[in-house]
Amino acid sequence: MKQVLIKQGQVIVDDIPAPKVAPGNLLVRVKFSSISAGTEMGVLKSASEPLWQRALKNPNAVKSALEMAATRGLAHTRDVIQGKLSAGNPTGYSASGIVLEVGDGIENIQPGDRVACAGAQCAHHAEIICVPRNLTVPLPKDLSLPIASTVTLGAIALQGVRRAQPTLGETFAVIGLGILGQLTTQMLRANGCRIIGADLDSSRIELAKNLGLDFHLSPEENNDLGHIQRLTDGQGVDGVIITAASPSDEVISNAFNMCRKKGRVVLVGDVGLNLKREDIFPKELDFFISTSYGPGRYDPQYEEKGLDYPIGYVRWTENRNMAEYLKLISEEKINVEPLIHSSFEISQAATAYETLKKDKEKPMIVLLSYPESKEDVKPNRVIPNPSARPSESDKIHIALAGVGGFVKGMHIPNLQALSRHYQIHAVSSRTGSNASNTAKLVGAQYCTTDYQEILNDPKVDAILIGTRHNQHASMVIEALQAGKHVLVEKPLALTRNDLERIRSYYETNQQAPVLLTGFNRRFSPFSQRAKEMIENRTNPIIINYRMNAGYIPLNHWVHTDEGGGRNLGEACHIYDLFTYFTNSKVTSTQARALVPKTDHYSSRDNFVATLGFEDGSVATLTYTALGSNQFPKEQMEIFSDGKVFVLDDYKYLGIHGSKAKGITSKLTDKGHKRELEAFAKTLEKGGEWPIPLWQQLQATEIALNVEDQLS
Repeated sequence: MKQVLIKQGQVIVDDIPAPKVAPGNLLVRVKFSSISAGTEMGVLKSASEPLWQRALKNPNAVKSALEMAATRGLAHTRDVIQGKLSAGNPTGYSASGIVLEVGDGIENIQPGDRVACAGAQCAHHAEIICVPRNLTVPLPKDLSLPIASTVTLGAIALQGVRRAQPTLGETFAVIGLGILGQLTTQMLRANGCRIIGADLDSSRIELAKNLGLDFHLSPEENNDLGHIQRLTDGQGVDGVIITAASPSDEVISNAFNMCRKKGRVVLVGDVGLNLKREDIFPKELDFFISTSYGPGRYDPQYEEKGLDYPIGYVRWTENRNMAEYLKLISEEKINVEPLIHSSFEISQAATAYETLKKDKEKPMIVLLSYPESKEDVKPNRVIPNPSARPSESDKIHIALAGVGGFVKGMHIPNLQALSRHYQIHAVSSRTGSNASNTAKLVGAQYCTTDYQEILNDPKVDAILIGTRHNQHASMVIEALQAGKHVLVEKPLALTRNDLERIRSYYETNQQAPVLLTGFNRRFSPFSQRAKEMIENRTNPIIINYRMNAGYIPLNHWVHTDEGGGRNLGEACHIYDLFTYFTNSKVTSTQARALVPKTDHYSSRDNFVATLGFEDGSVATLTYTALGSNQFPKEQMEIFSDGKVFVLDDYKYLGIHGSKAKGITSKLTDKGHKRELEAFAKTLEKGGEWPIPLWQQLQATEIALNVEDQLS
């Protein structure tokens, strides 16, 4: 399918695989999508800026890059940044079309229904989109699809008006008469208000007057704030809604000065926010921020999980705002047609964006239209890569299933460095643009949004699974049943049922493919050196491991059902490491969690787990999110036969009580590359697995036992 991407400041139309429908989502064949002259042109402008300018605007990204350089090296950091810059980003957030498929859990929308869709994360300029239910609304019978494609813009304007709480007979000023200002003006008119509009463009003022604007401020007519006083009998306006986009602080200052005492100002647009006390304090003004489409925006539980807010407590959500906007149009209380400048086919997207760059007579709205397609034609979910590298028969053909930041930042560079062993054959991702960009980056033969495609591909020898944690176990089983070797990022499983399914598979399939869970720390040169030194010990060992894990907000996906929490999702690394050092079956598990006094921290983030092993060894993990990120993340001490081994953040291993030398490195090495080397060695030469199956199962079983006690 065709999709518009922004790549290094250019608009391109690319062929990418169509998405699959997900639970709680709808698959929609787009008929029209609306290009936002403000937001999207801003994104396009930002993408064309030099890297140093973008860095100045995003200091957090610079900090992350410096941290990566310190731990992984300059070459690795450069490659990651270049990969991100060369990848195209999806754009668009307002569309309309016909429902193709309905995901599990949706009952009130059916295939064939006409809908409007919102969301910068999903309602892209693309032939087919996958959209959550709360970002989708059915269309009124008589409403056309082109008009409905403006739904997001309408919901944004409507939320700004709701924040202003206009009442019949009040006077409002609207600063900025672009598309949001034009819609805001009409909505205020429908509320029985008088409206004063302000804009630097006289043509926009004329358009607004034709659509119901009562009065205006225009620099061409030398209108000033004194004119506001004349129009309001010297009182000032009851409220101001700012829909302009300008870096100037003067816009907000003027808005405050327009108001009467106890008036209010609502910010919808993007303006300078250097507030002056003297503008606000004497009149005791109220200042409100209007957040996009309304309540629910930026709440993943609402937008992605479909958890609605009860109407008795939240009257207007973003979904209800979207529906009401479309209803206002169908009832002819809002007129959108004069605001639509033109429509271009998606293949002409670059021309459409150029239209919005005009200095004079800037269009309000430009639409993209999409080619007609037979409804019974199945979406194409496999796209060949025209720049694929020639297939080499002597290499391990590996497919990537899930290409998030970790896979792209860690595994792909290592696979490329190990090109004597591996060739990346295919890329699978839930997001088509991500799959396509990654496939081009690595020279894969094709990209897909359908995991079954790589399972059914006889040329795929192995699959690297890097999806969200809750998908790991089922994807592992499917891959093994398809005869593929598997390297799955930790955790192996989040439930005992899933773990038992994997165990049972191997009990009944003795010649099954190789399975390697991504417990990479045992492959670190620091861990392997310590293991070598305690190999011939005569007594059990004591291991103390401290993980200063760092705080992650509790609404982050790692804490949800997708991630399973940090014990199952990360501490499992350490349970594997304990198993590696002892080479022994675990006999006891005890865990004690800290009970936080505030809801900022989770008990499942702060605990101590103590394990007893069959050989008599004892290992303790202290896992906490309470600490400072200025302190090393991971430290370990091993006490064995008169010697002490001290590991500091996989940069230093000290050995005390022996003449043997430790290891020091400037860069962190947690064993990711060696893990891939070990996997390749097993696949190429056979023999022992990189991690024995019983140890992979035990590390996961320990995590599940700890989880039971934490809960």
